[in-house]
Amino acid sequence: MCAWAPVGLCTCAHGNRVDLRAVTTGERKSWVDRLAERWKVSPSRVLVILVVFACTGFTVMFLKRPVVAWFTGGEQRAVFTVLYYVLILPVYNVLLLAYGALFGQFRFFWDFEKRFFGRLLGRRDR
Repeated sequence: MCAWAPVGLCTCAHGNRVDLRAVTTGERKSWVDRLAERWKVSPSRVLVILVVFACTGFTVMFLKRPVVAWFTGGEQRAVFTVLYYVLILPVYNVLLLAYGALFGQFRFFWDFEKRFFGRLLGRRDR
Protein backbone atom coordinates (compact mmCIF):
# COMPACT_ATOMS: atom_id res chain seq x y z
CA MET A 1 0.00 0.00 0.00
CA CYS A 2 0.97 3.59 -0.48
CA ALA A 3 1.34 6.14 2.27
CA TRP A 4 -0.11 9.32 0.78
CA ALA A 5 1.72 12.58 1.34
CA PRO A 6 -0.10 15.91 1.16
CA VAL A 7 1.97 17.10 -1.80
CA GLY A 8 0.87 14.23 -4.09
CA LEU A 9 3.79 11.90 -3.50
CA CYS A 10 3.37 8.22 -2.81
CA THR A 11 5.90 5.99 -1.07
CA CYS A 12 5.19 2.47 -2.25
CA ALA A 13 5.93 -0.79 -0.42
CA HIS A 14 9.23 -1.24 -2.25
CA GLY A 15 10.42 2.20 -1.12
CA ASN A 16 10.13 4.17 -4.36
CA ARG A 17 8.60 7.62 -4.24
CA VAL A 18 6.16 8.27 -7.08
CA ASP A 19 4.82 11.70 -8.04
CA LEU A 20 1.09 11.23 -8.55
CA ARG A 21 0.34 14.87 -9.33
CA ALA A 22 0.64 14.26 -13.08
CA VAL A 23 -1.92 11.44 -12.85
CA THR A 24 -4.37 13.38 -10.70
CA THR A 25 -4.19 16.60 -12.76
CA GLY A 26 -4.73 14.86 -16.10
CA GLU A 27 -1.16 15.31 -17.34
CA ARG A 28 -0.57 11.61 -17.83
CA LYS A 29 1.55 10.74 -20.86
CA SER A 30 -0.13 8.94 -23.74
CA TRP A 31 0.99 5.45 -24.71
CA VAL A 32 2.65 6.91 -27.81
CA ASP A 33 4.70 9.31 -25.69
CA ARG A 34 5.69 6.50 -23.33
CA LEU A 35 6.85 4.34 -26.26
CA ALA A 36 8.71 7.30 -27.77
CA GLU A 37 10.51 7.80 -24.47
CA ARG A 38 11.33 4.11 -24.11
CA TRP A 39 12.58 3.73 -27.69
CA LYS A 40 14.24 7.19 -27.71
CA VAL A 41 12.42 8.29 -30.87
CA SER A 42 9.85 10.95 -31.74
CA PRO A 43 6.13 10.19 -31.36
CA SER A 44 5.66 10.26 -35.14
CA ARG A 45 8.38 7.63 -35.54
CA VAL A 46 6.58 5.46 -32.98
CA LEU A 47 3.60 5.23 -35.31
CA VAL A 48 5.80 4.29 -38.27
CA ILE A 49 7.59 1.66 -36.15
CA LEU A 50 4.24 0.17 -35.10
CA VAL A 51 3.16 0.02 -38.76
CA VAL A 52 6.38 -1.90 -39.52
CA PHE A 53 5.62 -4.40 -36.73
CA ALA A 54 2.05 -4.77 -38.02
CA CYS A 55 3.13 -5.34 -41.63
CA THR A 56 5.72 -7.90 -40.54
CA GLY A 57 3.19 -9.77 -38.43
CA PHE A 58 0.57 -9.86 -41.18
CA THR A 59 3.14 -11.02 -43.74
CA VAL A 60 4.30 -13.86 -41.50
CA MET A 61 0.69 -14.83 -40.87
CA PHE A 62 -0.15 -14.95 -44.58
CA LEU A 63 3.04 -16.82 -45.53
CA LYS A 64 2.81 -19.40 -42.75
CA ARG A 65 0.87 -22.19 -44.41
CA PRO A 66 2.31 -21.99 -47.96
CA VAL A 67 5.93 -21.84 -46.81
CA VAL A 68 5.67 -24.64 -44.27
CA ALA A 69 3.60 -26.75 -46.70
CA TRP A 70 6.36 -26.35 -49.27
CA PHE A 71 9.01 -27.47 -46.77
CA THR A 72 6.95 -30.40 -45.43
CA GLY A 73 5.42 -31.52 -48.72
CA GLY A 74 1.88 -30.72 -47.59
CA GLU A 75 1.93 -32.73 -44.36
CA GLN A 76 0.69 -30.57 -41.51
CA ARG A 77 1.04 -32.52 -38.31
CA ALA A 78 3.73 -32.29 -35.64
CA VAL A 79 6.34 -31.64 -38.33
CA PHE A 80 4.37 -28.53 -39.33
CA THR A 81 4.40 -27.13 -35.81
CA VAL A 82 8.06 -27.84 -35.12
CA LEU A 83 9.19 -26.53 -38.49
CA TYR A 84 7.06 -23.42 -38.15
CA TYR A 85 8.64 -22.46 -34.84
CA VAL A 86 12.13 -23.17 -36.16
CA LEU A 87 11.61 -21.12 -39.33
CA ILE A 88 9.56 -18.28 -37.88
CA LEU A 89 12.41 -16.59 -36.00
CA PRO A 90 14.76 -15.97 -38.96
CA VAL A 91 11.90 -15.26 -41.39
CA TYR A 92 10.27 -12.76 -39.05
CA ASN A 93 13.55 -10.98 -38.36
CA VAL A 94 14.48 -10.70 -42.03
CA LEU A 95 11.02 -9.36 -42.85
CA LEU A 96 11.25 -6.91 -39.95
CA LEU A 97 14.50 -5.52 -41.35
CA ALA A 98 13.07 -5.42 -44.88
CA TYR A 99 9.93 -3.53 -43.83
CA GLY A 100 12.05 -1.32 -41.57
CA ALA A 101 14.20 -0.36 -44.56
CA LEU A 102 11.12 0.15 -46.75
CA PHE A 103 9.61 2.55 -44.18
CA GLY A 104 12.94 4.33 -43.55
CA GLN A 105 13.50 2.87 -40.10
CA PHE A 106 16.30 0.42 -40.84
CA ARG A 107 18.69 1.82 -38.18
CA PHE A 108 16.06 1.45 -35.43
CA PHE A 109 15.26 -2.13 -36.40
CA TRP A 110 18.92 -3.08 -36.89
CA ASP A 111 19.63 -1.90 -33.33
CA PHE A 112 16.44 -3.65 -32.17
CA GLU A 113 17.62 -6.93 -33.74
CA LYS A 114 21.07 -6.63 -32.20
CA ARG A 115 19.54 -6.14 -28.73
CA PHE A 116 17.08 -9.00 -29.31
CA PHE A 117 19.72 -11.51 -30.40
CA GLY A 118 22.08 -10.30 -27.69
CA ARG A 119 19.47 -11.16 -25.08
CA LEU A 120 18.60 -14.42 -26.84
CA LEU A 121 22.23 -15.51 -26.90
CA GLY A 122 22.93 -14.31 -23.35
CA ARG A 123 24.92 -11.18 -24.13
CA ARG A 124 24.24 -7.96 -22.28
CA ASP A 125 23.35 -4.59 -23.80
CA ARG A 126 26.16 -2.09 -24.02
